[in-house]
Amino acid sequence: MTLRTGAIVQALGGQLHGDPDRLITGLAPLERARSSELSFLVNPRLAPLLGTTQAGCVIVGADQSAAARQRSDGAGDCIVADNPHLYFARVTQMWKRLHGGAAQRGIHPSAVVEEGAFVDPTASVGALCFIGRGARIGADTVLKPRVTVGEDCTLGARCIVQSGAVIGGDGFGFAPRDGAWEKIEQLGAVRIGDDVEIGANTCIDRGALDDTVIEDGVKLDNLIQIGHNTHIGKHTAMAGCVGVAGSARIGAHCTVGGAGMILGHLTIADHVHISSASIVTRSIHKPGHYTGFFPIAENGEWEKNAATLKQIYRLRDRVKHLEEFLPEQDQE
Repeated sequence: MTLRTGAIVQALGGQLHGDPDRLITGLAPLERARSSELSFLVNPRLAPLLGTTQAGCVIVGADQSAAARQRSDGAGDCIVADNPHLYFARVTQMWKRLHGGAAQRGIHPSAVVEEGAFVDPTASVGALCFIGRGARIGADTVLKPRVTVGEDCTLGARCIVQSGAVIGGDGFGFAPRDGAWEKIEQLGAVRIGDDVEIGANTCIDRGALDDTVIEDGVKLDNLIQIGHNTHIGKHTAMAGCVGVAGSARIGAHCTVGGAGMILGHLTIADHVHISSASIVTRSIHKPGHYTGFFPIAENGEWEKNAATLKQIYRLRDRVKHLEEFLPEQDQE
């Protein structure tokens, strides 16, 4: 299976420097690409690889065009694009369309679709999926094998749900009773917009009363937990193992790094970016990049630092007490 570089540029635009008849047999990263493969450069720190890569053609920005054409192997073919990462993404989509990777429409014979559920005829429902009563699956949406969509939950158009995901399981709701727990029935559902992707084994709980809402364009990685009544705004993306507790409200165009945690009932503004492994314990009302974790260290050193942190509050009181005896100009 091959694709000519000239055909890629004709379909996607960009400026080709090199042979339009060069055959591409695959896509690969710079460090291991072969002479018949296409690669791309986005991270400037990887620019030195342009001098050693064996890739037959490299997608680059205008700032790396000269370096890409002067590679040591003499090949020098490159496609110059305004946004190399986006261009490469579209090449992968083109490759999959042309090489038969698209999901087959229809419902697999082993899937269970309960009475009252609706699956659009253009959708694809994989093996061993379960779709509960009253659920709705939109046009061109793909459910990979073993996906569960609970009763009354809805997915919009062009969504992709990876294997093992559970949409609409019960939220974690219990009331204390004489030292035990009484279940609070979860009477809401999950509403998912268009163009949403949900990773493998990710769980999105149904609401207790109102629905859990995932707006258009949201991207969720594998093994993410979304608690009941959470609301996630458009085009927000979360990496693997993120946990969001119930009733959190997260804005649009946010990102959360892997293993980040957001406590319940918090509000996160639009365009907020949370670093990996951070724990969000308060609402964030201003866009920006936020980090909250204790740097890793050798265990003995970490224990000393942690013990010191426990004394900070007492130290602050002592400093305030000393300041009372200092002249005002010395306090400044």
